[in-house]
Amino acid sequence: MWRAFFLAIGATLVILGLEFLAVQKITLKWHEDPPPAEAPFQEAPKVGPNRQIRPPGWAPWSLMSTGAIVCLYSFTLPRRLKGE
Repeated sequence: MWRAFFLAIGATLVILGLEFLAVQKITLKWHEDPPPAEAPFQEAPKVGPNRQIRPPGWAPWSLMSTGAIVCLYSFTLPRRLKGE
């Protein structure tokens, strides 16, 4: 179980690092309030201000290297830990 957990965390970090390597900024659109349940189609949802995330230059490389190290660590774990 721990082996799969660490492998999943490492793979996620590598994929996130690759995504940060490919983009320069990420724009998130915020909705202020959801429409009321009794009238979902009467009003358009109010759109709040956009939020932009600009990953620093070191972020993709550190995420990919950390993910690779965690993946390698998961391969060195024994198949079955005692006590489980």
